[in-house]
Amino acid sequence: MKNLNEQPFAMRLEQIQERIDAAAVKARRDSASITLVTITKTHPLDSARKAYAAGLRHFGENRIQEALEKWQHQRPLGSEKPEILHLVGHLQRNKVRKALQLFDRIDAVDSVHLVEALSRISGELERTTDVLIEVNTSGELQKFGVEPEAALELAARSAEQPNLHLRGLMTIGPLTSDTSRIAGAFRTLKKLFDDLNSGGFDVDILSMGMSNDFEIAIAEGATEIRLGTALFGARSKL
Repeated sequence: MKNLNEQPFAMRLEQIQERIDAAAVKARRDSASITLVTITKTHPLDSARKAYAAGLRHFGENRIQEALEKWQHQRPLGSEKPEILHLVGHLQRNKVRKALQLFDRIDAVDSVHLVEALSRISGELERTTDVLIEVNTSGELQKFGVEPEAALELAARSAEQPNLHLRGLMTIGPLTSDTSRIAGAFRTLKKLFDDLNSGGFDVDILSMGMSNDFEIAIAEGATEIRLGTALFGARSKL
């Protein structure tokens, strides 16, 4: 049996889609309501081209410099429909302008200062920027993200900015094999998501679940999952 790095991309994607479909059926959900964000960090643009050719349209990068070198002269990947590029990694305020000149959506907003910088520079660039609030639902110190207790307030601050469009919430599951802990973290984000909608914020994106836990995330209500290794195999070390 071929290992993941040797399989044709279309075969990998088909296998992943079968797992998404099965998880959705188990959760009594429609798999069409779940968007796959292809994480291309440390993978070459050729990998993104294969994903695009297979029908994927959402792509995520962690590092601005790598993304600039890879993407700034290569968009769109195809003529059918432009791709949507997400910044899924931590964003420093001094790099906001560079980020907004490339990325369509900022998925890791985690402070009032960052919210204000994104709004101000979005205005200067005459654009409205879609954002997600990153929540540290695992409590792990090495992870970025606002604490769950402060998430609704930060979301409200984002929603009131003139040049931002609050779309929803994002989290990274805990690094553990304990599925109950992973599910609990995702459940925390889903509760915050529901609270936002109950409060009239009309958010539609719940981004959670990666290559090792996306089926748990689907069971807990994810509308977006972020997959890299599951699609492309092991990453190159930078």
